[in-house]
Amino acid sequence: MENKKLMDYHRFLDEAGDTTFYGKGKKNIIGENGVSFVFILGMVKVIDPLDKVRDKIVALQTKITNDKFYHVPSVLKKINKSGYYLHATDDIPEVRKEMFDLIKTINCNFEAVVGRKSIERYETKHKGKEEYFYADLLSHLLKSKLSKHDKLVIHISERGKSTKNHNLELAFLMAKQRFAKINENKNTKTEVVFNVNYPTKDPLLNLADYFCWTIQRVFERGEIRYYNFIKEQVKLVIDLYDAEKYENCKNYYNNNDNPLSSENKISPLKH
Repeated sequence: MENKKLMDYHRFLDEAGDTTFYGKGKKNIIGENGVSFVFILGMVKVIDPLDKVRDKIVALQTKITNDKFYHVPSVLKKINKSGYYLHATDDIPEVRKEMFDLIKTINCNFEAVVGRKSIERYETKHKGKEEYFYADLLSHLLKSKLSKHDKLVIHISERGKSTKNHNLELAFLMAKQRFAKINENKNTKTEVVFNVNYPTKDPLLNLADYFCWTIQRVFERGEIRYYNFIKEQVKLVIDLYDAEKYENCKNYYNNNDNPLSSENKISPLKH
């Protein structure tokens, strides 16, 4: 019973993409020079016992550390610097395949909010501050979680100003306001506790990282093979600022009647 409660109350959150909008001379560089079109926040709920899943991920990381087959320069650099941890952007294809196979063995589900990057929205709605952009996305992830539990512990991968306590509390306040708007001004009963951590410290953040990276590949490249492989575990993806699809919530994607496809790739004309 205690394990069941523990798993119900905990979520693991990471990101993909970047919050870069400008280059030199305040030039718009969205989509240029490796700058992403979108920023993504994603949250994993693990239904299996948490320690068992951590042990699985640690075992894979240990295997990669000890097996010379994986010892390309980038892997060796990480091993020598901080100790090896899984990170989809940096991992070589063979490692990614191992991690995706592992994900399929874990009883978990994933939700994400995708924020299309727009200079106009960034300067008005988010006051030109990346932490406000982050808080806005986070509030949309939290708003549907505020009625089921007395307490929710959100384990978050550290990200500078965006994950400072005051900004996380701002996101929580925004989430409560959105919850009240949706639920006829009912008050939320859920206490939210934020636990900011590093991917090197909690392997379950590495799990969230892989899911986020998977969704990023769809929106940045129209690449869906990774998504299709773990689609059953992707419960919800909200393309938050896709105003063209607001009617009938067509910007809400699930793995049943409205899955993601290569058509979700962001074109330079639409951001």
